[in-house]
Amino acid sequence: MTAMMMERGSMAGMGATGMGTPMTGGPATMPANWMMVPRCTMKFEKCQGGMRITCSCDDKMACSMMQNLCTMLQGGLCSCCMTMNGMMVCCCNLTMGMCKCEMTDKGVCITCTSGDAKCCEMIQSCCDCMTAMMKAGCTCCVMMNNTPVCCGC
Repeated sequence: MTAMMMERGSMAGMGATGMGTPMTGGPATMPANWMMVPRCTMKFEKCQGGMRITCSCDDKMACSMMQNLCTMLQGGLCSCCMTMNGMMVCCCNLTMGMCKCEMTDKGVCITCTSGDAKCCEMIQSCCDCMTAMMKAGCTCCVMMNNTPVCCGC
């Protein structure tokens, strides 16, 4: 099975299978699992020992979904995929640090830090890279354990 990401706004006109037309016969392949990814505003900043990712939503339902996903999935791999025009430009796997998730009133704050100077340097370089890509027009998808928890710019 594969999982595909979609924003809520792009569901209009979808048929029963999630494709453009309704399914009339049996599927030739396994149907994809669709997941609504909360849309949010993201901010990347360096902090002592690493970086901080702040994801915030104005929509209460999206905020709650993002917080629940982070609560269930925290403690594993945290990664950020930068895309432009639907193509992945860069993926930063933050394996060199310890990532923890804190709830805020409008979303979550993910802090990735390391006590090792070289690992801290790598994390902060990822922060610089992602900040530059967001300024250039990329969209970021934050994932925990390879599951998208929020998406935005």
